[in-house]
Amino acid sequence: MDWEKLLSLKRFGDTEKRPRIAQDETRLGFDVDFDRIIFSSAFRSLQDKTQVIPLSETDFVHTRLTHSLEVSVVGRTLGRRVGKVLLERHPNLVGLGYTFNDFGAIVAAAAVMHDIGNPPFGHSGEKAIGEYFATGKGLNYKEHLTSKEYQDLIDFEGNANGFKILTESREGISGGLRLSYATLGAFLKYPKESLPKKPTNHIADKKYGFFQSEKEAFIDVMNELGMKQKSTSAISFYRHPLAYLVEAADDICYTIIDFEDGINLGLIDEDYALEYLSKLIKNINRDKYYALQHTTDRTAYIRAIAISALIEEAVDIFLVNEESILNGSFEKSLLDKCKYEAQINDIIKISIEKIYNSKEVLEKEVAGYRIIADLLDVFVTALNNKFNGNSSNFDKLVLNLLPKEYQTESDTLYKRIMQICSYVSRMSDSYAIRMHKKLTGNSI
Repeated sequence: MDWEKLLSLKRFGDTEKRPRIAQDETRLGFDVDFDRIIFSSAFRSLQDKTQVIPLSETDFVHTRLTHSLEVSVVGRTLGRRVGKVLLERHPNLVGLGYTFNDFGAIVAAAAVMHDIGNPPFGHSGEKAIGEYFATGKGLNYKEHLTSKEYQDLIDFEGNANGFKILTESREGISGGLRLSYATLGAFLKYPKESLPKKPTNHIADKKYGFFQSEKEAFIDVMNELGMKQKSTSAISFYRHPLAYLVEAADDICYTIIDFEDGINLGLIDEDYALEYLSKLIKNINRDKYYALQHTTDRTAYIRAIAISALIEEAVDIFLVNEESILNGSFEKSLLDKCKYEAQINDIIKISIEKIYNSKEVLEKEVAGYRIIADLLDVFVTALNNKFNGNSSNFDKLVLNLLPKEYQTESDTLYKRIMQICSYVSRMSDSYAIRMHKKLTGNSI
């Protein structure tokens, strides 16, 4: 893969390329990507979507919104540090007008939207949608779908849904948010379709990155960026190199900051913080640590140092492995190759035990499963009955609650189902609960 192509400023929906050197120096092309994401309605909904603790009643626990902003900050630093060295290695990019800030802007934009496709109630929301079609009433649609269409549903993927949100055209709006191809490429951590599932142990095959409904858009992005094809038997490519930095930013933040949330909520004993996080910190000032009066201040202190250590490690690994990343032979995430891998795994293990499997989380995830299944069932049934001409009075009432943009006339069952999945997935946690109460008669 070639950096000049990978840094394409062309916007999704454009018919011509955009040279870097012709950009407005006060608002560079990749900065525009970040701005458009921040002002999008899909991004705003992240303020009320679960990161770790669903519907937390405290004011310091992270939501998807605060998590995404923090990931973008870490991503920007990773991109700038890597970009500075890459420009020294590839001086032709300097001649084309690129700066290290461009790398930071691309990674920051891709990072801030990395969770934009996640449904309500965290990762359990993805599983709830999948199980509705795999074992719930949605199983009845299987025989009317292709194997790949059905796999999109039973293995519903927030990353693929994010690509849908970013590129999907609406009436009068072509090209979705019209982001640069470089940013879209960096966003695609798993540049493959849903089948075959996990064909190799390469990190790019861990999940999938687009639904069948966005196949043409995906191929267009890959071709524009000159991405290296991974398989000829299925639509599968190696990653855009900057996707490794987006992933690293996310890994760094959720590993350390989820752990911090657990400590501040009292789910993890504070002593664990010093014991585990200090393994990532070689020069912790214990006098300064113990001089801080509050738990939140102490955990914030060591969190900041731990994140800095992991940023430095991720940058070093990327630069050492640039060639293998460009040719697709780098098969793991950056943090999976770092010297702190064992310590990171220990922290994640504690987080799973103490936070993700805590009673507070599990109780709300159970409720989330039921809510999502009921919402899907009511709206999918109503939309299909409308298409088949046998709507009940209840169906007609339900469709009055469904925004018009999710009722686009379609003669394929798959597209109708995907419209409803898209609608439900964009709901915030609280809105999903309110809508469920209305549909079940528990709120008027």
